[in-house]
Amino acid sequence: MQPKAKILLVEDDSSLGFVIKDNLEENGYEVIFSSDGESGWQQFMRHNVDICLLDVMLPKKDGMALAAQIRKKNEKIPILFLTAKSMDEDRIAGFKAGGDDYITKPFNMEELLLRIEVFLKRTRKKANEGVERFELGKLEFDYNNLLLIDGAHKQQLTQKEADLLQYLCLHTNTVVKREDILLNVWGKEDYFLGRSMDVFMTKIRKYLRDVEGVELQTVHGVGFKLVLQK
Repeated sequence: MQPKAKILLVEDDSSLGFVIKDNLEENGYEVIFSSDGESGWQQFMRHNVDICLLDVMLPKKDGMALAAQIRKKNEKIPILFLTAKSMDEDRIAGFKAGGDDYITKPFNMEELLLRIEVFLKRTRKKANEGVERFELGKLEFDYNNLLLIDGAHKQQLTQKEADLLQYLCLHTNTVVKREDILLNVWGKEDYFLGRSMDVFMTKIRKYLRDVEGVELQTVHGVGFKLVLQK
């Protein structure tokens, strides 16, 4: 039987790693397992994986560094961090390194399976969609190919940046509430995901800052507004 997807799991706790691996395989996934960041990178380069599950604290190369390395190679692949409950700062650093989401230890395997399925559904849906483009002043936003195009220059976006910018483009000149963005782009409302959203908003504002007739405004205490001059 064809596996649902191929997952790269990098976890230095061998007992936990094998529990996760066994559960994923029982649910129809193929799992590539590594116990340190260096071998995790080698396995990523060797296999065509669909999603990455990375522990934050890893020997040889930590999860943040591995995620940043993976993200440079592949802008689209979902990256989910496995974090210790007390290490809140790691979650924010993980988003900055290119992670899409996190799950705290100890976690319920059913929750992990649901998170993986959500990411894979989004990825496959985008792969099957028709071309979806938006005009942002002089820029063209090609959502399906994760590109901001300015003439000959092309800015590659991450999947999460593209998802967020698409949501803003679908609600131009309208104030969108923080909680609505979190629910529609991240799938849930959460303090640390809110911090992540602010990181991504800063990146998008940087991409748009020199574009005449386009402004990403912060509506303090409420949310954001992507203003396009007619």
